[in-house]
Amino acid sequence: MIDDFLADNGNLTEVEAAVRAAAAAEILPRYRQLATHEIVEKSGPHDLVTAADRLAEEHLTRSLTRLLPGSAVVGEEAVHADPAVYDALGGDAPVWIVDPVDGTRQFVHGEPGFCTLVALAHHGQVYASWTYAPVLGEMAVAVRGRGATLNGTPLHSGSPAPGAVLKVAMSHPDYTSDAQKRALLGLRTEGIDARACGSAGLEYLAVACGAQDAVAFNWEFAWDHAAGLLLVAEAGGAESTLTGVPYRITGGNDLPFTAARDRPTADRILSALRAGL
Repeated sequence: MIDDFLADNGNLTEVEAAVRAAAAAEILPRYRQLATHEIVEKSGPHDLVTAADRLAEEHLTRSLTRLLPGSAVVGEEAVHADPAVYDALGGDAPVWIVDPVDGTRQFVHGEPGFCTLVALAHHGQVYASWTYAPVLGEMAVAVRGRGATLNGTPLHSGSPAPGAVLKVAMSHPDYTSDAQKRALLGLRTEGIDARACGSAGLEYLAVACGAQDAVAFNWEFAWDHAAGLLLVAEAGGAESTLTGVPYRITGGNDLPFTAARDRPTADRILSALRAGL
């Protein structure tokens, strides 16, 4: 089913159109126009949800399941309402993994650094992804084994210049366990310039473009990472969890994990993370 769907470039174009349509209908009209009652805290002041998040996810759920009958949707807001929805990632049906507004904090503050993330997975494998930053006018698409593009231009992550200081975006150490905090603080070392991340999807895009050398994250929700990890991989990059095995969208990963422009850079980031423990 997945192979046949992806073999038809018209289907890929329709998914892209669906992502753009959801943003045009539900996200952009609320950009810098949110009313107070349209912003709600979930777990705390740094974990926000807006009307745009909820309505865009509902829009995508309808359009994506129409495009691929029999598929399921695992969206951030649906899982917040019912955690059992996440179990579909381990089921037999193809799954759309959706983060309607990745970078909600930026969106709420009226900043352009947010995006919509969609990935198509089956039996734990991610086959295609779409990263759309509507205000920035960027659409990145990746298909397993077929490369990655940004606005239709092929992406190549390349490698850092020899001896260059590595630019790394990482989870904020304050929002993690003590052990993960120690690991992340291992990045505060000579030769690495680490900073707190913004939108995870846009941080992955920066790695795929070669504008940033790596990311290091301590949370594993698939909607934040599935699209970006495939994008980096198809652009020539590499990824790994702390114990050296690939990230699993179904969970249970050894954290933190990294994605980088190339394998040597990923290995260097892993060494720094392990040194912090």
